[in-house]
Amino acid sequence: MNARPQVMLTQSAQRVIADLRELAALTSTSEGAQRVAWGPVWKTAREWLKAKVSELGLTPAADAAGNNWVTLPGESDKTVIIAGHLDSVPNGGWLDGSLGVTAALEALRRYSQGPKPPVTLKLVDWADEEGARFGRSLLGSSAAGGSLKVDEVRQLKDAKGIRLEDALREHGVELDRMLDAHKALKSINAKAYLELHIEQGGVLESMNKSAGVVLGTFGLERNMVRFAGQVAHSGATPIALRRDAFLAAASTALECREIARRHSRPGAGVVCTVGVVKVEPGFVTAIPGIAEISIDQRALDAKVLAAMFREAQEASRRFAEENRVSVEWKHLWRIDPRPFDPQLLKLCEESVREVTGDAPKLPSGPLHDAAEMVPHMPVVMLFAYSSKGLSHCKEEDTPEEHLEKAIRAFLLLVDKTVAHVARN
Repeated sequence: MNARPQVMLTQSAQRVIADLRELAALTSTSEGAQRVAWGPVWKTAREWLKAKVSELGLTPAADAAGNNWVTLPGESDKTVIIAGHLDSVPNGGWLDGSLGVTAALEALRRYSQGPKPPVTLKLVDWADEEGARFGRSLLGSSAAGGSLKVDEVRQLKDAKGIRLEDALREHGVELDRMLDAHKALKSINAKAYLELHIEQGGVLESMNKSAGVVLGTFGLERNMVRFAGQVAHSGATPIALRRDAFLAAASTALECREIARRHSRPGAGVVCTVGVVKVEPGFVTAIPGIAEISIDQRALDAKVLAAMFREAQEASRRFAEENRVSVEWKHLWRIDPRPFDPQLLKLCEESVREVTGDAPKLPSGPLHDAAEMVPHMPVVMLFAYSSKGLSHCKEEDTPEEHLEKAIRAFLLLVDKTVAHVARN
């Protein structure tokens, strides 16, 4: 790419960073971002976005799920969607979600300043990506994607006892009509979906790389595993006679780590986490009769995820037998892997490489709104470097030189995608 477009991309990236800082100053306290969905600060953030797009002669339009859409018409109804989310967790960071929205805003700015673009561009600010208040992540995008089960969220309440249904209504959203957003999405001739997000992990930082190509979002297999043995006195019971539920649980947890290591591949690493451990009766002098652990397994390849799940079950049965205890599995949650579109991955790799000289590839462990769009259109995400891998906290940051490069790479990806969609 010649020097002039690179200079223009740099200027665009600087505008995005200025927008991010302005939004942070407006919607943060000393403890971090306070843009919790369906709350007053979130509404302030959306009013800020409305003012910004009005400068381009455009107006946001909310769908039935409360997602905000801004349309820049093109010569064709073939559409490129560029997305993010303005909502945050309480005391969150200045980049999570808002980076995607402000980059999308800049894309609309760039294309509104010249001739009508060859394709239609749509910015979308998804509603309640975080699920911070009511515990249901990806609420708006799952409604648009058609996967939301309305009856499963009907009884959700926040910490103050306010029902989700009532909070939605305050913002003009009727719970029973939320899936109308899916009908609206299907009416769009969507040919590509692009999203810029901070990594929220430390992989890019460990490589000293500004940006990375996201291969897709992990599938997830989450279960509770309960081991039942026999409570007995810790001093009176010989080791050989014990039925220690905790030892079976601990051995299973360690083996799940080894299972993840065995299945890891370069660029497609897998993870396993035991985040909950409950032991009964919980006395210093009592051999545990009950031990319960959570097992959260994630992988980008569905076959790998299934193999990890099967091997974890086999391990739990083996260690239960060794310790003379029983074992029972309880399913909590399952999500299919969502690999991204090969052609858009290629364009993303080209864009990152042109700006940074390299294009590392990595999967996304956290879920993102992009995952809800995979069944409906070609999708890709680009990750920006995260300082110390921190997110969902006030310390969340990306050094400006890395942030600028990631934004430039993403805006270049927008340009390449627009040209690709226009040609095909």
